[in-house]
Amino acid sequence: MKFFLDTANIDEIKQAIDWGLCDGVTTNPTIIAREGREMREAIEEICELVDGPVSAEVLATDAEGMIEEARERASWADNVVVKIPTIPEGIKAMSKVTKEGIRVNATLVFSVPQALLVAKAGASYISPFVGRLDDIGHDGMLVVEQTAQMLHNYDYFNAEIIVSSVRQVAHVIRGLMCGAHIATLPFATLEKLFQHPLTDIGLERFLADYAKMQEELGR
Repeated sequence: MKFFLDTANIDEIKQAIDWGLCDGVTTNPTIIAREGREMREAIEEICELVDGPVSAEVLATDAEGMIEEARERASWADNVVVKIPTIPEGIKAMSKVTKEGIRVNATLVFSVPQALLVAKAGASYISPFVGRLDDIGHDGMLVVEQTAQMLHNYDYFNAEIIVSSVRQVAHVIRGLMCGAHIATLPFATLEKLFQHPLTDIGLERFLADYAKMQEELGR
C-alpha cells in the first residue's frame, strides 16, 4: 500500500518524506484554505518536494469549467493529478480530459455505482470517502472492499483505489486486507501507525537492562 499525505502543510510533508513514507499528496480546497495560501503557489511548492502524484482539485461545477481548470492545473507540474467531483458534470469532464492524458482523481465517491462510473470515465484514482460514510452510520470500508472486487473482476479498468477520509488506523488495516492501492492520511493518523504500547515498554526495558549491565561492569 502506498501512503499519500492528506495535507498542504509543508512541515508535515517534509517530515513524512524524511521518514520515507510519502508516496504522494492529496489536497482539496478546505485543506488549502486551512494553510491560508493560494492554490497554485501551494501545489507548485508541494510538487517540488514530492516525487509522486499531487492532487489539486477543480472549483468549477460545470463540465466546461472543470475541463478548463483541469488543463490549467495539469500545466502546473508534471506530477499534478486533477481532482474532479463525482457528479454528472464531473463525469463528463473526466471523460474528456482523461482522453487528453490528464490524470484524474475522482473525489467524493460514496458508493460502488459511483466508483463504476468514474472508472468507466477513465479516472486514474477512485477516492471513496470512508470516514464520512462512517459518520452517518454506514460502513465506509465496505465500499472500498466492493470497489476492489469490481476492479479485480474487470481488469480493463486502469484505476487505483485511494482510501480517503481516513479517521482511524482500522481504515488502513481493512484497506490492506482488501488490496486497496493507496491510503491518504492526515499527518496525525500517519503518526498513529507507529504507536503500540508494547513497543514503548519493550524499548524502555531493553535500554534499562543494558544500562544496568554497564553499571554492574563499572562502566
